[in-house]
Amino acid sequence: MKTKAAAVPPAEKDQYLDLVKEFRLVPIRDDAHLDAAIAMLDRLLSMELDDEAQGYLDVLTDLVEAYEDEHVIIPPAPEADVLRLLMHSNKVSQIKLSKQLGIAQSTISDVLRGVRSLTKDQVVLVAKFFHVGPGVFLARPPAPLDSSGQAADEHAKSTG
Repeated sequence: MKTKAAAVPPAEKDQYLDLVKEFRLVPIRDDAHLDAAIAMLDRLLSMELDDEAQGYLDVLTDLVEAYEDEHVIIPPAPEADVLRLLMHSNKVSQIKLSKQLGIAQSTISDVLRGVRSLTKDQVVLVAKFFHVGPGVFLARPPAPLDSSGQAADEHAKSTG
């Protein structure tokens, strides 16, 4: 038995085609193109989307992610900044975190001030509490520099 693909109603097809006409779904070429793609994403995220527009959003998101994975370097955040963001985002105070995890409030305060670091066991506790991987607390060492003073992996990306 042959089955036909479900036909897309003309109104939905038009909406999808209007989006494609406004911003084509092609690989992101440069930072200006990335900015335009992000502006389109922001606009779409503020709208109620039908299935076709949601599909467009999904593909555009993948294109932005692919470009950023290749061209945008996000430096590791200090442990204090990560903990502060997690606490703020989850509306958790130092006292509440201390009581929930059995970590002294003074220790949490010292970590937030950058005076000390969490122990490995504390990192695991905090990561589980906030439902994140422990790796968010691990800063990567800086990339080695090449002879021009540029990060070696950056130089390879810009010339490769």
